[in-house]
Amino acid sequence: MAVLGATGYAGVELLRILLRHPRVRLETITSQQHAGKRIGDIYPSLAGRCDLVLEEIRADKIASQADLAFAALPHETSMDVVAGLVERGRRVIDLSADFRLHDPEVYRRWYRAHKAPHLLREAIYGLTEIHRKEIRRARLVANPGCYPTGAVLGLAPLFAEKAVQGTVLIDAKSGVTGAGRSSAVELSFSEVNENFKAYNVGVHRHTPEIEQELGEIAGRRVTVFFAPHLVPMSRGILSTIYVELKKPLDNKQLAKLYGDFYRSEPFIRILPAGSFPQTKDVRGSNDCAIGFCYDARTRRLAVITAIDNLVKGASGQAVQNMNLMCGWPEAEGLTGAALVP
Repeated sequence: MAVLGATGYAGVELLRILLRHPRVRLETITSQQHAGKRIGDIYPSLAGRCDLVLEEIRADKIASQADLAFAALPHETSMDVVAGLVERGRRVIDLSADFRLHDPEVYRRWYRAHKAPHLLREAIYGLTEIHRKEIRRARLVANPGCYPTGAVLGLAPLFAEKAVQGTVLIDAKSGVTGAGRSSAVELSFSEVNENFKAYNVGVHRHTPEIEQELGEIAGRRVTVFFAPHLVPMSRGILSTIYVELKKPLDNKQLAKLYGDFYRSEPFIRILPAGSFPQTKDVRGSNDCAIGFCYDARTRRLAVITAIDNLVKGASGQAVQNMNLMCGWPEAEGLTGAALVP
């Protein structure tokens, strides 16, 4: 296995998970910034656990050393490397946004012109619970964004049942690691600490990703209004989603709907009616916890989901997809409980 971009937050989380996976042998890890250094020198937590030296990215060398590669590279820079590996016959799980959108014109509107548009239709969106069958045989999996993971998992049963009408409102709060390992001023301690702010309201790049996936589930065009927020914590996403239902569904009916849809899913936890998830419930785990409350007076349903943005929202889900692609037990290497406190 290879991990490209191993010193970013998603990359080092991949290493943490893969190093304890019973079937994985890491062959190559890369970092453009820290090439030539040992990973343990960058992250002392890995010293003695991983002695690999970080290399520069060379698609030909990586293809000769690893059957499957994780690309934990920034958006808009991943596509060249990923395309090179796929063309050399290697399977890739890409954690960037570069292959999540099927339509190159949609990608252009929200990012820029795509350099490998021929791969967009082939790439399988890696939301495991929704696309499990396709992921098993994929050679390119586009790992979902962290916000879309919590939002789509919270809404999928409702859209599959065609129970939703009107625009969906998604109010999501993320820890700072969702922005990556950046030195941006707005992510510094003095800016984030004791602060709580909205950003990119209505224009966040994850919006078309959410609409694409819900639209495929519903079989129609779906519109969402997405309002992300930054909270002063390291990791975790709590999404509160407001939905207008076509007909009333009480909590007992909703519990059955969600229970049936996610029956036997190893990482989905449906909470009892009146209980709502917290980010600490899932911190460090690959779980998605879901709670809900229907208000008969307004005919509105609130769905609340909690995930760890670095695990189920990124690296844990990537490993879940790797297990499927390799024919291994889906939960292998991912069964650890949340970190408490």
